[in-house]
Amino acid sequence: MKQTLADIPVRAACATPDVGTAYGRKPAAHRADLTEVGAGTPMGELLRRYWHPIGLTADASDTPRLVRLLGEDLVLFRDRSGRPGLVYPHCAHRGTSLYYGKVDERGIRCCYHGWLFDAQGLCLEQPCEPQGGLARDRVRQPWYPVQELYGLIWAYLGPPDSKPVLPRYECLERLDEGEFLEADDSSIGSGGPQVVPCNWLQHYENLVDPFHVVILHAAFSGTQFVPAMAVMPEVTWDTQPLSVRTVSIRKLADGKTLRRISEAGLPTLRVIPSPRIGRYGMVESLGWVLPIDDHHFRIYVVGRVREAGELRRMRSRLNGKLWEELSEVEHQQYPGDYEAMVSQGAIARHSEEHLATSDRGIVMLRRLLEQQLRTIAAGGDPAGVSFDPDAPPVHFSAGNFLID
Repeated sequence: MKQTLADIPVRAACATPDVGTAYGRKPAAHRADLTEVGAGTPMGELLRRYWHPIGLTADASDTPRLVRLLGEDLVLFRDRSGRPGLVYPHCAHRGTSLYYGKVDERGIRCCYHGWLFDAQGLCLEQPCEPQGGLARDRVRQPWYPVQELYGLIWAYLGPPDSKPVLPRYECLERLDEGEFLEADDSSIGSGGPQVVPCNWLQHYENLVDPFHVVILHAAFSGTQFVPAMAVMPEVTWDTQPLSVRTVSIRKLADGKTLRRISEAGLPTLRVIPSPRIGRYGMVESLGWVLPIDDHHFRIYVVGRVREAGELRRMRSRLNGKLWEELSEVEHQQYPGDYEAMVSQGAIARHSEEHLATSDRGIVMLRRLLEQQLRTIAAGGDPAGVSFDPDAPPVHFSAGNFLID
C-alpha cells in the first residue's frame, strides 16, 4: 500500500534538544545614560560640567581648525594677538562655515560677507552694513571658553554659571631635575589610531580591569610590556572621592613585590603608571579620554619626560610593530586594547554582559558615574570640580612601587 503523509508518524521531541542557540535572541541594548554624550543627555550634561582637552597648544593658530567633541562640531583658532577662540562653525549672519574664515588681530572673519567675531563671539565688524553695522552689538556668534595649560587647549562646554576653575595636577606640577612636560595627541594607551571608532566608556572601563593585562597583553599576544606585568596579580579596588582605584600586588620571582596602583579619575582621566616600569614612584603621566561623539574617542596625554618624543615612544607594539604597521592577519593573531574594545561594537552591548568577580572595578566605576548623574539631576555640582582659583593641585596615589 502506498504511504501518504497522514500515515507518517510525527517525530518525537528530541531527548536532548539544542538549547541556547542564537535563535530568538533579544535585541541588544546599551546603557544610554552612561555612554551617550550629546547635549541634553545625562552623561552629556555631566561631562559638560568639566574642562576637556581639545588639542595641542599649536593646534590653535591663525588657520581655523575643525574640532569635534561631545557630539558638537566647532572651529578653533587663535587671533593674531595670541588669544585662542572656540566658536560654533556657522556664521551668525547666514550660516557660512567659519572654517573658511580669515583670522586677524581681533578675531575671525567670515569669508562670505566679512563679519568679524572675536574669541568670545562678539561681532566687531559688518563691512557691508552702513557705518560697519550699527546693530552689530545685537549679534553674537555662539562660543565656548578656552584656556591653555600643560601644552594643551582646554574647553568648557557647560552652563556659564557653573564653570569651574581649570584644575592642576600634582604629578604634573612636581618635576624632578632634568624633567619637563610633554603633551601628546596620538591616543597613547588606546592601542590603536589617533581616533578610535567606539564609545569612550569602553576605554574608560578598561582602566579598572587589571586582569586583561595578564591575558591580552601577555599570555595571548605575547609579553607586551615587561615580564613582571605577566604575573597574575592579587587585586583590590576602592572608591576614592575622585576616582575608582585599583591596587594590584604581584609577587615576583626574585622575592620582591610589585605594588601597582592605577586610577580611573573623574571625569575621564587615565591615571595609569607606565606598564613598562622604567622607574618607580608616582604616576608619570595623565591621559584624558575625550568623547568625540557616541561612537568615537581620542586620548590626550601629558607626562613628565627627560627627552623629547619620550611619550610617543611609549606607544604599544605587538609582534614588534605599531598598530598601523600590522597586517590584518597580525591584528587577528596579536590583538591589543584596540581590537578588544572596538570589536565590542560602536557601543558595547551591555544587556548581553555576564559580569564576574574580576569585573568588580567596572561595577564600582559605573556606580561612581551614576552618583554624579544623580547629583547633576538634583542641581548639584559633580565631584572633582572646584570654583577656588587657589585650590591645591589634584592628588592621585597611582604609581609603581617595588617592595623588598
